[in-house]
Amino acid sequence: MHNRAELWHSSEPLLLRRIRPKQNERRFYAMSVTEDLFGKTVLVRNWGRIGTGGRQRFDYHKDEAAARASLEKLAAQKRRRGYV
Repeated sequence: MHNRAELWHSSEPLLLRRIRPKQNERRFYAMSVTEDLFGKTVLVRNWGRIGTGGRQRFDYHKDEAAARASLEKLAAQKRRRGYV
């Protein structure tokens, strides 16, 4: 079986959600690899409660391969925590 992060393409964000109605929890975690205005590779992460703007973080990497490896590692961590 393929890991879903391996099937991800850099032109679209990876969106994960965790919905647990009994705990009143509806969360999202989105990640994408892109370039900034200066050509540096950036892993952009957004997270928060579904329906809000959430928070955003930018992680700079030396190249796209490093950023994709970081994305895959984070996606695996989030899936272990119940995100799909």
